[in-house]
Amino acid sequence: MDIWINIKQRICRDILLPTVGEIERHKTNMKKHINTIITAVASLLIVTLAGREFIKNHKKESNDKSSTNVSENTCEDIPDTSISDTCVADTNIPDTSTSEADILDTTYENNKEQFYISEIPDDIFEKMQGKSYKADCTLPRENLRYIHVLHVGFDNQVHEGELVVNKDIADDVLEIFKELYESGYQIEKVRLVDEYDADDEASMSDNNSSAFNFRFISHTTKISKHGMGMAVDINTLYNPYVKTVDGELSLEPANAANYVDRSKDFSHKIDHDDLCYKLFTEHGFEWGGDWTHSKDYQHFEK
Repeated sequence: MDIWINIKQRICRDILLPTVGEIERHKTNMKKHINTIITAVASLLIVTLAGREFIKNHKKESNDKSSTNVSENTCEDIPDTSISDTCVADTNIPDTSTSEADILDTTYENNKEQFYISEIPDDIFEKMQGKSYKADCTLPRENLRYIHVLHVGFDNQVHEGELVVNKDIADDVLEIFKELYESGYQIEKVRLVDEYDADDEASMSDNNSSAFNFRFISHTTKISKHGMGMAVDINTLYNPYVKTVDGELSLEPANAANYVDRSKDFSHKIDHDDLCYKLFTEHGFEWGGDWTHSKDYQHFEK
């Protein structure tokens, strides 16, 4: 019995109880595992902290970019309507506003179809009957052309204009009026003289610019330049016809006395420096202001 007990105790001791060497090895392995775990935790902590710092910096950069974009926008993009430093900085932005000349150019580009030449329309020809196209008119209707233009008035607004000219100068006149319009050159009125019953004095005194009006040169059977549709008068009140007859000044229109002295400086005066003079003469027209025995400052003819 005692022998069996001894054997049992020995077996339990040898099998269940580890030896000193085994305990030491176990301790060593445990230390290794603990060190590994500590290293892994430390690495994870480092990565976590680095990630948080990265996210923080990224958000800061994004906010900085947003602030920069806002500062680069105009004041209209900023909800706050008060004048801020950002808005003041925007004064360095180049001015892209459209000048008056640019507006006129743009208007011309958008309204090219308003500049055109046609044969005399029936309704216009009917209006001309007994007025500019008189009963004794010897010029065939087929020799005349109707021109529709736009022009800048003295009110600096855009107006429609109508002229009747000889077909031989129609292209030149249309091109001249296009260039005058593009340049913002002011012409107060461009109406058919028929609206004044073909009365030259009434048309000129109203500062109307016109062309065809059939008539013979006084005391001759020769058709005048206007009677042929080969002449154009521009801003007639400010650029009168002046002639001395029997020592007395003859003036047309009669209300243009303030504009006879061409040495004075006043608006709408045609002289050698005026754009209207330059364009007409470039197209081969003769200016009445260069005449010797009389001066017709409004008049251009071919």
